[in-house]
Amino acid sequence: MNLGKEFVRGLIKENAVFVLLLGMCPTLAVTGTAINGMGMGIASAAVLVGSNFVIASIKNLIPNKVRIPAFIVVIASFVTIIDLTMEAYTPDLHVQLGIFIPLIVVNCVILGRAEAFASRNKLSASVVDGIVMGLGFTFALTLLGSVREILGLGSIFGIKLVSPDASTVLLFVLPPGAFIALGFLIAIVNRLQKSKA
Repeated sequence: MNLGKEFVRGLIKENAVFVLLLGMCPTLAVTGTAINGMGMGIASAAVLVGSNFVIASIKNLIPNKVRIPAFIVVIASFVTIIDLTMEAYTPDLHVQLGIFIPLIVVNCVILGRAEAFASRNKLSASVVDGIVMGLGFTFALTLLGSVREILGLGSIFGIKLVSPDASTVLLFVLPPGAFIALGFLIAIVNRLQKSKA
């Protein structure tokens, strides 16, 4: 297994947000700031790695008829762990992300990787897949949150980049701004991939 190729696959070639267009609900809803995007990305990545590990470990014990419900139970267990951990250690971020943390259970990025990869591959490959796809998802959410925060608030990770009297485009921290910023980022990624081909 070539780790370099795996990271390129997770971050660029099969990025869940910019290429596969999966996980759009948290992508558009919580990326008003860079810290929110990074927080949701790390939470999702932790669930992805943990669920891939468990599913790859027990895949031969799960009957075909209950495969998807079993995957959802495993994913929900990790989401509960992450939810309670965030509530205990990062309460402000937990409040900001709100209902979108429990909704990780039904995030198609997580369930899709469990079904398409972890249930069909070895444990080590499944963990690596969880890590690279989780990093790609975290990268995409953090980048989108950063762009929206810079354009909408003139700051990044809460650090002001412009003077307080400078004008910003408030639209970018509002829901329509998520669609606009995501559209431009997807266009940039597509352009870069076509220029490499």
